[in-house]
This record gives sequence, structure tokens and C-alpha cells, in this order.
Amino acid sequence: MVFEAVRESLADLRRFPASMLWALAEPSMEASEKFCREAYSNFLARRDLPLLLLLKESDVMVGSSGLHRIDWSVPKFEVGFWGRSSYQGRGLVTEGVAAIVNFAFEKLGARRVESLADDANDRSCRLCERVGFTLEGTLRHERVDPNGLLRTTRVYAKVK
Repeated sequence: MVFEAVRESLADLRRFPASMLWALAEPSMEASEKFCREAYSNFLARRDLPLLLLLKESDVMVGSSGLHRIDWSVPKFEVGFWGRSSYQGRGLVTEGVAAIVNFAFEKLGARRVESLADDANDRSCRLCERVGFTLEGTLRHERVDPNGLLRTTRVYAKVK
């Protein structure tokens, strides 16, 4: 399931390589299985909370999200996300991210959830705004992509 979704979406995922370095590697069943095993282990240990976005009716994977870079002392989380290419534009990732952010506040006691979006990734920026995040700032030339180009990152957040 993960392998198929990544393989289908590779061109979209690679548009923002500084944000999704993992997408530059060639996908394989073995790499997808390794990701799932490590994700499960990290989830159980509460180090990272990766989640798959599935259609309720069919269990088709429409994207991936999760709560990352966790600081339990606050508690605060970073929500990351990507949508499967053939399911983009239907609001499914927005629905999933909104539910995850709500879960972070209501069940995990989050005081802050943030999202870091590439300044050129209009879809991610609009999603952040749709789920109620506030643009807190812009980190100019904060990342370098594999081609050596400097990237600017927008910091969005929602606080309790």
C-alpha cells in the first residue's frame, strides 16, 4: 500500500526535495516495508507518530501524515503530510490533517502544533491555512535542496 502510493506520487513528492529528502531515493517494496516497521516501532515508543491516510470505504491509501519532532515537555508536535497524486484536490488530506491536529490537542494535550511548508508549495500553505494554522514567520534561505538552491520555509502553527 505504501509502496504503491509513493511510487504513484513520486513526481509530486520530488518537487520539494528539501522538504522530502526521503522521496529522492528510488522506492522499493523493501524500503516501504522498512519504513513501516520503523514507523510502528517509533509509534509504540512515542518517539514519532506516523499515520497513513486511508479512505474509510475501501482502505485505499490517499496520503500520509503524522506528528513528528515531538517535545513531550511542552507538549508540541510538527504535523507533516503528503497526498497521493490521484487523490489530490478532494480535501482528503485536509480532512486527515485537521483530525490529526484535533487529536493532538484533545487526546495528547498539545499546546502547540506546527507545520513547516516550503514557501513555493502553495498547496501545503493553503492546507495549513484551511485547518486553522497561523503563519508565524518565514525562514529565508533556511534549507538547501539537492541542487544547491536555497529554500525558504514558512512556519505555521496552532496553539492552545
